[in-house]
Amino acid sequence: MKVDLNNYNIIWHSQSQNSSESMPVGGHDIGLNVWVEQGDIYFYIDRSGSFDENNQMLKLGRVKLRLSPNPFRNGTEFTQELKLLDGYMEIKGKTANGLEACVLLWVDVFHPVIHLEIKCKQPIQTEISYENWRMQERKIPHDRRMACLSTVGYPGEVTTKPDYVNFHEDDILFYHRNRNDELFFDKVVDQQGLTDYKDKLWNPQKNNTFGGIVRGEGMKASSIEGGSYIRTPHMTWKLVSVQPQTNHHIAIYLHTEQTETFEQWQNRLYETVSKTESKVDESKEYSKQWWNNFWKRSYISIDPDRKIEDKQPWQVGRNYNLFRYMLGCNAFGTYPTKFNGGLFTSDPSFVMKDEAWENETPDFRKWGGGSFTAQNQRLVYWPLLKSGDYELMKPQFDFYSRALTNAEIRTNVYWGHGGCSFTEQLENFGLPIGWGWGWLDSPDKVHCRRPFNDSTEQMAPWIKYHYVNQLEFSFMIMKYHFYSGADIQEYIPFIESSLTFFDEHYQYMYALETTKKLDENGKLVLFPSTACETYKLAMNPSDLVAALDANVQAILGLPEKYITDERKAYYRELRGRIPELQFREIKGKKTIAPAESWKGIINVEIPQLYPVFPYEQYGIGKRDMQVAIDTWHYGTDIPEQKNHISWHQDGIFCARLGLTDEAAAIAIKKLSNGNCRFPAFWGPGHDWLPDHNWGGTGMIGLQDMLMQQVGEKIYILPAWPKDWDVDFKLHASGRTVIEGCVRDGCLEDLVVTPNSRSVDVVNCWG
Repeated sequence: MKVDLNNYNIIWHSQSQNSSESMPVGGHDIGLNVWVEQGDIYFYIDRSGSFDENNQMLKLGRVKLRLSPNPFRNGTEFTQELKLLDGYMEIKGKTANGLEACVLLWVDVFHPVIHLEIKCKQPIQTEISYENWRMQERKIPHDRRMACLSTVGYPGEVTTKPDYVNFHEDDILFYHRNRNDELFFDKVVDQQGLTDYKDKLWNPQKNNTFGGIVRGEGMKASSIEGGSYIRTPHMTWKLVSVQPQTNHHIAIYLHTEQTETFEQWQNRLYETVSKTESKVDESKEYSKQWWNNFWKRSYISIDPDRKIEDKQPWQVGRNYNLFRYMLGCNAFGTYPTKFNGGLFTSDPSFVMKDEAWENETPDFRKWGGGSFTAQNQRLVYWPLLKSGDYELMKPQFDFYSRALTNAEIRTNVYWGHGGCSFTEQLENFGLPIGWGWGWLDSPDKVHCRRPFNDSTEQMAPWIKYHYVNQLEFSFMIMKYHFYSGADIQEYIPFIESSLTFFDEHYQYMYALETTKKLDENGKLVLFPSTACETYKLAMNPSDLVAALDANVQAILGLPEKYITDERKAYYRELRGRIPELQFREIKGKKTIAPAESWKGIINVEIPQLYPVFPYEQYGIGKRDMQVAIDTWHYGTDIPEQKNHISWHQDGIFCARLGLTDEAAAIAIKKLSNGNCRFPAFWGPGHDWLPDHNWGGTGMIGLQDMLMQQVGEKIYILPAWPKDWDVDFKLHASGRTVIEGCVRDGCLEDLVVTPNSRSVDVVNCWG
C-alpha cells in the first residue's frame, strides 16, 4: 500500500465543548460518536436496525467514562486520535505531576461488541456510566416527527415508548422491545387499504428487540442517578472498579433480533458474551487485519508528498478516506448505511442551531430512521464498486430483497398486474411512508388524503408516481456482479420484478385511457410519471427511459444461470417497447429533455443528465457526448438545479463528461473540510448531519475523475487536473484492479491486475 494513512489520522490536542465536536469510530454495524468534555470521555452508541414502534432509529444510549484520579482533567497534555489503519481510537492524557492514562476504544468487526481498554502507569479507579433518556413515554409533537416519517401528518398522538434499564448482577442491562400493539406498521397497512393482506406481509417491527449489557472486569454495580445533557434529562446507571488498577477493560455487548419472548433475546445476548468474552486479544487482532485489508483494497491520496492541511486538494484526499472509513463501520449491518447521518448523528440542537431544540433527544434526525429515501440512499452505495468494497453493498441489496413480497402484494391489490412497486420514500417493510401516502384528517394540508383521492397513489406531490429507483438498485446489483463476479441469484427475483412492473403497469395505465396497451409505434407510454421529484406529470421522463434501457441491456448480459434464453427473448422484446429519449434545443444547442412533456417544476434535480449518471448512455468514449455537455451547460431550467451540497451530482456529471476544471472545482466544494470539528461531517445540506450522500456524491465524482469504464475500455485520468499529484488504487469490472500515480502531470507506475486487461486501458493524457 502506497498511502501512509498516518497522515490522515485525525488528531486533536484539546477537548471538545460538546457532542457536536465528536469523532467517529466503529465497526461491524456499530457507530460511536466520541468526545472528551471537562475531563470525561463520552460516546453515543448507534447500531444498524435499532428501529422502534414508530420506526425511529433509536440510539442505544450514551456512555461516560471517568477516571480517578483523572489525567484528563486540568491536564497539561491531551491527544484524541482516530487511527485509520487499524480502525480504532486512542485517547491520552497527562497532568503536570506525571499522572497519565491511555484509553483505547475499538469495535469488534466480526461481533457486535464495543471495547474500552484503560492503561495507566499508576493504579486508578474507573467509573463507567450508562445514560438513557427514554425511561418514560414521551409525546412527539407534530413539528418533531421527521425522525419517524410515517407519523408526520398523522392526526393522532405519537409517543416514543420507554426502554428497560437496570442492573443485572454487576452488569447494566438495557434494551428496547417493541410493543406489538403499538406498531406503526399496522397503521400504515390499514391506511393503504391492505388490512386484508396483513398476515401475508413481512413485518420487521414485530418483537424487534435491541440493546445489550455493559460489563467491566473487576467492576461492580454502584448507583442510579438522574441528570441532563444539554437540556435533555436522563437516568444514569454506574459501575465502579472494585479497587484501583493499572489496567481496566470494559465491554459493551449488543444484540438485535425479533424474538417471540424477551428471554429468547436475552439468551442470545449472553451467547454473544460467552462466545467473545475470553477472546478479546484474538478479536482485536482479527479486527485490525480486517481494517488493514480494507485500506489495502483501495485508496485515493492527493498530493501525498506535500501534506499541507489547509490546502484543499490535500483535504479532498484525506476526507475521501475518512468518509470511506465511516462506510466501513457498517460492513455487516442488517440495514444499509442511512444517507441522513448513518451511524454518527449527535444532538439535534447543534444541527438546527436553535435553542428551542435543546430539549430534543439525540434520537432525532430528519427524514426518518426505518424509512429510506431511494434517491439519496443510492449515492451512498455507488462508490463502493470502484473502491472494491463489495461486501459493504449487501445490506442495501438485502433491503429490497427482504421486502419484495410486500411490494408485489401492493401492486397486485391496487392494479391487478405483476411486478414490485417500491416507492421513492418507503418504510423498511416495503410500503410507502404514511406521510407521503397521506392521512385522512391530517393537519398537513399538502399531504392530507381525502376520500375522493386516487386510492392507489401517494398524496405527496414530490414523490407521486416515483418508482424509478427500484430500477437503479437493480442496475447497481448487476454492476456489482460484473465488477466482483459475486453470485446474485438471490437478487434476480427483485431485478425481474422491478422491470416487470414498468412493462405491465404502463400497458395497464395506457389501456385504461385508450383501450390500447402501446402507442402507434408499439412503444410504452410512461404516463403518468415524474422526472425525479422535479418535473411533474411527466410523459416518458428521461431518467426512467434511461433506467429501463440500461437495465435491459445489463440483464441481457447476464449469464444463462441467472436469465434463461426464454427470458432473454422477453427482454429483447421489452427493449423494443422502451420509448426514445427526447431532446430540445436551447440557445441553438441540442440538449436532452427532462421528458417528452411535463406540467410543472417543484424540485431541483437534473433528470435530463441521468442518462450520463447513473445510466451510462452518454459520456467518455460514447457517441454524441457534446449533446450531454450542452445539456449540462444549457439544459437546466432553474438556477437551483446546480449546486454542490448534499445529494447534488454536479461533480459526477462533469467528471463523466470530461470537464476537468468544473469537476475539480466541485470536488473541492464537496470534499474539503466541512463546518464540524471532524472534517468529514458535512451538512446538513438537504438532509441531516452528517450528510452521507454529500460524501457519497463526492466519492463518486472523485473516482470518476480518475477512472471510468465504458464497455471493456477503462479510461484513466479522464477528468483529472494535471497539477494534482495522486496515488490511487481502484476497481473495474471483471475483478480488475488499476493502480497508479501522477507526479508533475505525468502518469507513472501504472499496474493493471490481471495484466491481460492492460489492452483495455486508455490513458486519456496520451
